[in-house]
Amino acid sequence: MSEPTSPAASAGSTTEARPVAASERVTLLDALRGFALCGVFLSNAITWFSGRAMMSREQAQAQAAPLLEVIVNSVYQTLVNQKFITIFSFLFGLGFSIQMSRAAARGSSVVPLYTRRLFILLCIGAVHLIGIWMGDILHTYAMVGVLLLLFRERSNKTVLLWAVALMVAMSLVLPILQRYVPVLLHGADAAAEMAKASQADEAAHRAQLLTALSSDSWWTGVVGRFHFFVDTFLRMNRIKWMGLILSRFLFGLLAGRLLLLQAVEANRPLLRRMIGWGFGVGGLISLAGLVMSRMRAMGLLTSQDNVWPFLLNNLQEIGFLLLGAGYVGAFALLFQRERWQRAMGALAPVGRMALSQYLLQSIVSVCIYDGWGLGLIGKVPPSRVVAICFVVFAAQIALSHWWLARFRFGPAEWLWRSLTYGRAQPMRLAAGQKAADAAA
Repeated sequence: MSEPTSPAASAGSTTEARPVAASERVTLLDALRGFALCGVFLSNAITWFSGRAMMSREQAQAQAAPLLEVIVNSVYQTLVNQKFITIFSFLFGLGFSIQMSRAAARGSSVVPLYTRRLFILLCIGAVHLIGIWMGDILHTYAMVGVLLLLFRERSNKTVLLWAVALMVAMSLVLPILQRYVPVLLHGADAAAEMAKASQADEAAHRAQLLTALSSDSWWTGVVGRFHFFVDTFLRMNRIKWMGLILSRFLFGLLAGRLLLLQAVEANRPLLRRMIGWGFGVGGLISLAGLVMSRMRAMGLLTSQDNVWPFLLNNLQEIGFLLLGAGYVGAFALLFQRERWQRAMGALAPVGRMALSQYLLQSIVSVCIYDGWGLGLIGKVPPSRVVAICFVVFAAQIALSHWWLARFRFGPAEWLWRSLTYGRAQPMRLAAGQKAADAAA
């Protein structure tokens, strides 16, 4: 949901801030964003829209018991879960780097325009959060995105150190503190009781949310989402989540400075290393997590009292980052091949209007799953959720091609840009103008 440009963008820059012209865009970034949006949709649907994250463990396990569901869930956990939101966050940080470059080319500061963009994004996210879906990521991106301004003049080394430090702190150090500080302060038995009470409280909130979303009243769902958000916003896991997002933003900022995806051939060795480490180490961590999950589901691992399951569980965040990096490297290098580029380029229009399509996914999904719609929440196993996602996303690809053949922006992008720049942006393409010549 950023504005990717080519290294040559500065050649046509002006002193006035403006939306990015199509000739300045990097199709690879748009296609990669479309690819990431598909994975994010799958994750949101399997975990939240379908109601699975709100069920009790026994309900979720019973629904996923058939062999087909075990296979689908295993593939999802290994290859999809949290990997694509990692790519999406990475691209947000990369987009910030590009915005800084464009501001420097104009001889102006990135701060005023960027803060306006984030404020408008926060407002859009708030409406999405309360009115449509409580899993909104936009408000979080807006809040965490402000912190990127602190790094705009920092060296690449500093950015890298902060990115790594935040990843390690949020994925390992914070969980260790959460686990062992209560033991030191209150004793093992009291800490265990506190942990059980916290888990029971969270399960109760999720059960209440499932009841609200299963209602045939849209307003009941709105109230349920609002209460769930308020009750869970300041929990420690929220802090962890925001820290991890900032880490991913910083990796993206560094990648943008290095022109990782704007100059692929020059960065081919680095991209190959990303593939090796990503699918090697990241894949092993992800597979180990899957084995641990299956053992727990089969009753072979009944608790996390053993330190190794605990550490492996929290190492998953590092695995998400590594495997996400592997996807980015593989996508970028495959995109350099003409045949692959034609196929993968079909995703570029979705990436160009990613904000509109992200919001559309939520609207369509709540109509399908919530009680006032088709009422499938809590009733559809993972395999059917995946099938629904692919059908909806295929329609989104077609819609994106159709829309951008006629308009310069997606509808949400038009609103975002118009409010950011303080004036309505021209929407329709000029007569006979090709979509590829439109601003995005």
